[in-house]
Amino acid sequence: MSTLSHTVVSWPRTPSSLLHWISATDARLTQTLLRLTLALVLLPHGAQHLLGAFGGYGFTATLAWMSGPLGLPAPFAAAGILLEFTGPLLLLAGVGSRLVGLALAVFMATAASTHLGNGFFMNWLGNLPAGVEGFEYHILASVIATAVAVNGAGAYSVDRVLDRYQRQ
Repeated sequence: MSTLSHTVVSWPRTPSSLLHWISATDARLTQTLLRLTLALVLLPHGAQHLLGAFGGYGFTATLAWMSGPLGLPAPFAAAGILLEFTGPLLLLAGVGSRLVGLALAVFMATAASTHLGNGFFMNWLGNLPAGVEGFEYHILASVIATAVAVNGAGAYSVDRVLDRYQRQ
């Protein structure tokens, strides 16, 4: 049975099995690389949106843009901004990586849908206005986040420590 179908079929049924499912992972370094890469790529983007770092607009302006022209309800936009910043921090530590990966996969797929009209490619040459780029970045982030959600944090994570502790 594939990992994805096994994960869906064996969905946790009790609070302790839910905690086990959240922290379940193995020691594969590929999962660690996926988790850390996703975190390191998304964190600066989240810092732009939440803190105004790296030339970003900060929370208030980003919230106005997401809930205005993009048409997202303000509570969802605010949650998305917080997820973009705190999610990568949690991924760096490997805490709750399956849940964070799932949330980021949904968030990035939603973000991709807002860029469909701009075509596939990002604004690599920087000759388009801010926010006008394709959806290739969002697809990559969504798929990597899905891999983390399905397979866990990998080695060198708090989730791995919790998983080993629960198996004792």
